[in-house]
Formats: sequence, C-alpha cells, structure tokens
Amino acid sequence: MSGEGRLRICEDAESLAWAAAALFVQRAEEAVAARGRCAVALAGGSTPRRAYELLAGEPHAGSVPWSHLHLFWGDERCLPAGDPQRNETMVRRALLDHVAVPPEQVHAIDCAGSPEVAATAYGDRIATFFDGQPPCFDLVLLGLGEDGHIASLLPGLATLMATDRWTGVARRAEEDFDRVTLTAPLFNQARLVVFLVSGRSKARVVRAALRGEGSLPVDLIRPVAGEVLWLIDREAASLLEADDGG
Repeated sequence: MSGEGRLRICEDAESLAWAAAALFVQRAEEAVAARGRCAVALAGGSTPRRAYELLAGEPHAGSVPWSHLHLFWGDERCLPAGDPQRNETMVRRALLDHVAVPPEQVHAIDCAGSPEVAATAYGDRIATFFDGQPPCFDLVLLGLGEDGHIASLLPGLATLMATDRWTGVARRAEEDFDRVTLTAPLFNQARLVVFLVSGRSKARVVRAALRGEGSLPVDLIRPVAGEVLWLIDREAASLLEADDGG
C-alpha cells in the first residue's frame, strides 16, 4: 500500500509548503547533477500552489536549475487554455510566469481535441521524452482527495484498472467536462512520489490510506523501485496521532 512510504508531519499548511519547496529544490539539483535534467509531474490544488509560489521567490528560485527542468502534469481538466480551473493555469500564475523554464520544456496537456485524443497524444509525448524507455519521473507531486483519489484517478472508474497505458480519461458525474490523467503504472515508475496533504477534512482518508483501511485509488501507488514520502500537516495527521495516543 502507499502507506509503506516515509511520513513527515509538519506543523501547519505553511510549513508543509516550505518543506515541499525545499524538497523540490533538492531533488532538482540531484537529478540534474546525476542525469543532466529533472522531470517532474506536477499536482494541482491549494497545497501544491503555495509550494509553487514559494519556489517562485527567494531563497528557492535562485537555487533551482530551471533551464534543465521538464515539467509535466499529473492530470488536467479538459477546458480551454487559460481557464482558471485548469491546473496548468494555476501553475503558470503561481510559478511559471516568474521563473525561466524554457517554453519547450513545459509539457502541458493540450485538450483542444477530444479527451481521448488528448490522452493518447500526452502518452505519446511522454514516451518520446523518455526515448522509448519506461517513463521515470524524478519527482511526482500528488494531492489526495477526501474520497482517496489522486490526480484524476477517481473511485469506481475504469481508468483505475489501466495497466497497459500511461494516460487515461476520467469524468466526475457532477462535472460537465472530462479530465486527462496519468495512470498508476506511470506514477509507480517514479524515483520519488510525494503526497502533499493538509487540513482536518483529509484526516480520515489519510488514516485510511496509511493504515490500509479500505480500497482507495491512492492504494495503487506502489513504486517499482522508487520511494514514497507523505508530507502532511498536523491537522491532516490528527487521527493518526489520536490512534497513537498523541
């Protein structure tokens, strides 16, 4: 289960974001030193957004080897470019508008066509980037929904069962748009998967994921050779601490 990874509890959401930003810098520097580039799959959501904002400013911005970064997205809403609900839009406003990542190294999900075409095209782009080898991101950032979903791997959807492709299409019943998402087998090739989770509303699902209490999409994250790190704040960890007598 995903809960077999390391766990770091931060005092609050702000300290969590600082920890995530520092980890991003460290991993980028290590990957570039070892392989000449760093490939990252980014997450959407408020907790990652704050980390991106911190990366855009000092002391972090001057330490990241931006010209050697290749940025991908773990999932995306199939909405027009620039739509405020798109994860790409959020990352551009929080980070990319303020740092010098070469445009050709920003690999956003193009949803101009049908979702199925977009998913296939993104899978092909990833395959090309990794030159036909099994895709291995240096860093994957993931949030965690209250229902246990990660990226757009939603409970009860066939995309969860994908074992033969890197991308898929998902849709929430209450939404009028589709989503393109990377799949668990792709995430599981990564060198490091980091869950960023904050807030008391996530406490129950955090406990379920880390204690193995049920079948959740997050349970599919079992890196083949990499690591898992949970970065959570004290509110998200509150039920873990209660279990431990804290």
